[in-house]
Amino acid sequence: MFRVRRPPEWGVEPVPQGLRVLRTFDLFVLWSSLGIGLLVLAAGTLLIGVGGFGFGLTLAESAVVALFGSVLGSLMLAAAAHHGSRAGVPTMVSLRPILGRRGSYVATALNVFQLLGWAAFELLVMGIAAATLVGDVFGRSTATLFIPIFGAVVAALALGGPLAVIRAWLERFAIWLVYASTAAIGVALILKGPDLNARYAPFTGFSSLLLGLDFVIAMPVSWWPLISDYNRFARSSRDSLIGTTAGYTIANTVFYLLGAGLMVIGFAFGQPNFLAVIGLLGLGAFPLLIILVDETDNAFANVYSTAVSIQNLAPKRRQLTFIVGSTVIAMVGAAFLWSRGEGIGGGYEVFLFLIGGLFVPLLGVVIADSFVVRRGTYAASEFFDGARPWRWSAFASWIPGAALYFVIVVFALPIGATLPSFALAAGLHVVLSRVESGLTRSTTAAAGGDP
Repeated sequence: MFRVRRPPEWGVEPVPQGLRVLRTFDLFVLWSSLGIGLLVLAAGTLLIGVGGFGFGLTLAESAVVALFGSVLGSLMLAAAAHHGSRAGVPTMVSLRPILGRRGSYVATALNVFQLLGWAAFELLVMGIAAATLVGDVFGRSTATLFIPIFGAVVAALALGGPLAVIRAWLERFAIWLVYASTAAIGVALILKGPDLNARYAPFTGFSSLLLGLDFVIAMPVSWWPLISDYNRFARSSRDSLIGTTAGYTIANTVFYLLGAGLMVIGFAFGQPNFLAVIGLLGLGAFPLLIILVDETDNAFANVYSTAVSIQNLAPKRRQLTFIVGSTVIAMVGAAFLWSRGEGIGGGYEVFLFLIGGLFVPLLGVVIADSFVVRRGTYAASEFFDGARPWRWSAFASWIPGAALYFVIVVFALPIGATLPSFALAAGLHVVLSRVESGLTRSTTAAAGGDP
């Protein structure tokens, strides 16, 4: 009798050395695929400005911001994988030596929130794209009819696991079609001759450029809380670093720029829907269809990592329940966003900045701890029962960094939010960790001297 067998799941336990098989090329394919997507195109349109939202950049300015933001964000993303991938554990488990075991639960709760939000946006934009392809045949509700279909596909991929998705789906089929369709869109855009210096939304000068840079960096940074869920299967730290940085930098730069270019062409044709603009390039529906097919891996990563993250709280529970539950929540969220008309625009922009404010300074703490404070010297037990409950130095660094980020964004201060908040959190953590270490030694010595 034929039986379908699910692949094994690794949960929070370290991946065995024999399964750490992903090469630089594998990780390049994975992270370039995750950097490609309809939501990245949508984010690129906001650099130009659409529907009263956006930064009012020109296409030339968008290209500079997209490149520099992608390089910085991708380097930060790759650095986040350093000690978690070496230990073979998921990202949320890798935070236990840094935040404490219970402290990592705080980051886990925030990560689950952002992943479910991302999954909802992914399913929504896939529904909108599919509705555009079929000409909204069922009226305005067409997009919502596709949401459960894509939800089922995403859940199936999540149950398959990362190795199957990378080697059986992306490398054998999906990524090559996406590369080809992306090239076709890029060539068609160039042939249309978009105006490089036109402005279509309010522009506040240097402040808009820096906020646009923050906006670009927020995309790769949003992936760091789940990077070790996949890079723990890397063959080496070098494979992880090079594959991640190169793959995500190229994809993120290209798709932000394509999104900005589509918006410029859209203004020229009086078409505000960037998905419909793809059809105006003379390529038919094929490029949009291919990108839509590849979009499933982005939603897969959000759903799969939701399950893995929750296992940091409940390590003995199986992933199946979490995968199904998170998929259902994401579908409901996508339908809710559609009902409010907040799929792309203000809600998406605010969501990206919220993620940046929460996770950029935490990343500063993580990188400072990994490369300066502890320099990767974590005992295996610190990822499990040997972890302290809390590390106050990490939270005393993370919270001021987050506060600084939100102050800069809310008041549109002309200094950018990402680098100052990252630097503040990282610097505080280096100093406060030394204070914490000194207090711990003093307490230990005093306890040892008691009769």
